[in-house]
Amino acid sequence: MSTQKKSGPEAFKKVTTLTLAELKHSGVRISMLTAYDYTFARLVDSAGVDVILVGDSASNVMAGHETTLPITLDQMIYHASSVVRGVNRALVVVDLPFGSYQGNPKEALNSSIRIMKESGGHAVKLEGGIEVASTVARIVQSGIPVMGHLGLTPQSIYQFGTYAVRAKEELEATRLLEDALALQEAGCFALVLEKIPAALAAKVTASLRIPTIGIGAGGDVDGQVLVLHDMLGMNTEFNPRFLRRYAQLGTLIPEAIRQYVSDVRDQKFPNDQERY
Repeated sequence: MSTQKKSGPEAFKKVTTLTLAELKHSGVRISMLTAYDYTFARLVDSAGVDVILVGDSASNVMAGHETTLPITLDQMIYHASSVVRGVNRALVVVDLPFGSYQGNPKEALNSSIRIMKESGGHAVKLEGGIEVASTVARIVQSGIPVMGHLGLTPQSIYQFGTYAVRAKEELEATRLLEDALALQEAGCFALVLEKIPAALAAKVTASLRIPTIGIGAGGDVDGQVLVLHDMLGMNTEFNPRFLRRYAQLGTLIPEAIRQYVSDVRDQKFPNDQERY
């Protein structure tokens, strides 16, 4: 029997921020997916995902809004509470929604405290670079872990005016690296890099002590994140280059429901074995 010590994610019974640092150091890639409810959280956690993000993308995939902006802090706490109850192993990170942290560091800290106390989440995530570094530092100083988010930041979509790749030009790329270093210095335990050139993501990753989690940022980062409903093929209208669909539930689920409707109408359900 081998006595070699495991070094991959399966070696950790409970994933923490320290776990992610150890995975980066050992070169083991970090897996991260979104979840917004208890049932999916149980499934994602049992499958071995390292980090579950209760993303403000719930505004899109759960509530049907065009952007992430409408979702409220109370709604994020509700979704996060549901997820936490379904998780045994994964680190649960909760997005601070638009309007809950941009005003000042005190507002951001109060929002973060509410998330941690009322949902049981393990960390918060916010968007922005140098301009939010003091806010990050204030939250971290209170004992709350913070994940940063750079590149395409959906809460700023009306400022950008487009979902196109960010930091393609040298000036913005330089600024993004400066932002990443500032967030690390402020105390972030990890960064999400969204929709930036792969070469830039690799450079940022090599420049940081903390892990980077990419979405549309190539493979030379420390981990990857996708929206669960996208990778399961439930959202068939969203087709960015970076998305790989691992199932086609957008087809399978309607087929199952149509069969159910047919069986009910034809009196095939319930059958004799399904009655009391």
